[in-house]
Amino acid sequence: MKNRRYQQKKRAESQDQTRQKIVEAIVALHETIGPAATTVSAIADRAGVQRLTVYRHFPDEAAQYAACSAHWIGQHPMPDPAIWRAQSGWQARTRAALAALYSWYRRNTGMLGSIFHDAYGPRATPEMRAPMANFTQFYEAVEHDLYDGCPHANAKAFRKTLSHVLAFATWQSLAADTKDEELVALAMSWLEGAAASPPRL
Repeated sequence: MKNRRYQQKKRAESQDQTRQKIVEAIVALHETIGPAATTVSAIADRAGVQRLTVYRHFPDEAAQYAACSAHWIGQHPMPDPAIWRAQSGWQARTRAALAALYSWYRRNTGMLGSIFHDAYGPRATPEMRAPMANFTQFYEAVEHDLYDGCPHANAKAFRKTLSHVLAFATWQSLAADTKDEELVALAMSWLEGAAASPPRL
């Protein structure tokens, strides 16, 4: 009986190790070639397993994307809202949030560039977009934190500008030759202008 339990334990450990190798292969491929170009064959080759083994652990793309997202977010957690919530005044709060967010973008630009491009590009699928809910919920929470309590004369303009400066695509379009502290200053100037602009009649 003891020997049987030992064998079952070893088999379970082996399966866990195999699953981990597959997940790591998916993450690496999503970052380097993007989710849309990642095939089961490529995953199997990189993980050193058979295609059937990949399917056994992850029977479809939805399962692959979910596992990749959970693993990657676990290793690269999104900025902690406590960083900006502790600040007094909307400008200090927004500046802290943008600094934290832009730093996270720069540290993870490879993966973020791949997944945002594929999730919202012409090759996107519903399965690919489902894991993006983590990002959507995060952005909505950040936007709510920064919008709430801001003394804006033109709420609509401020909300649109805030959404724009928080977006990874906005940061990405400017980040190649600009330091993050300069991008934060630029974003703040846009927001301050939007907050003070008179509403359209």
